Amino acid sequence: MATMAIVSKAADAAAAVFSLLIAVAAPLFDSQVVLPRHLYPAPLVSVYQWFAAEFDHYLIADPPPFFRGFVWIALAFLWPVCVANLYGILARRPWVATTSLMAGVFMLTYLSAMFGEMFGFRESKTEAGLVLRAIRCDCCSFSLAWPLLELTGAGCCSFIS
Repeated sequence: MATMAIVSKAADAAAAVFSLLIAVAAPLFDSQVVLPRHLYPAPLVSVYQWFAAEFDHYLIADPPPFFRGFVWIALAFLWPVCVANLYGILARRPWVATTSLMAGVFMLTYLSAMFGEMFGFRESKTEAGLVLRAIRCDCCSFSLAWPLLELTGAGCCSFIS
């Protein structure tokens, strides 16, 4: 029973850290994608610009319309859910499992679309993008559809330049 309590406390701590991160980062950094930059203090804008330049994050530097929509949804839905989740964890409310599940499903959907864009449709020149493409290529080569995809030129290895 003591092991289960430790695992439960660790899961609560991880969810609390995630919720705190989103509760702070969403209004300070993510919202810079959709709101005018003159609304933010200069240090926040410089951190935002540094992140886009340092990590070659083109979704942040020049956000496409679908990404702007995701950020609006994150600000309208995920941010309040994470604030409620943080309160629920700290106050030990019984509904915290529901808000954690809501935040987790949202993040899974959000990140699936972002990773699909970053590593599937555009040619990322960053080292991380090339490594993830190589991993994806290795995974694809074990699938049953690999020979057909490679013969038609639609296989994942055709994205590696």
